[in-house]
Amino acid sequence: MASNLHALPDSPCIGVCSTLFDEVCKGCGRTAGEVSNWVFMSDEEKRAVWTRIEREGTAMRFQNDKL
Repeated sequence: MASNLHALPDSPCIGVCSTLFDEVCKGCGRTAGEVSNWVFMSDEEKRAVWTRIEREGTAMRFQNDKL
């Protein structure tokens, strides 16, 4: 993952929201709290979320990269 947060998209969101029955969105890999607080998070907090969702690799955002 790039260490420069500004080299990443503004948000992990890919417009495929699925948090109805899960704590983590299937599209972007963020929790509902992370989604709702994203605009208020510091760069360091956002970077930590990006690192976690990339490491987990289960979000649709990263599934397309593996095809």
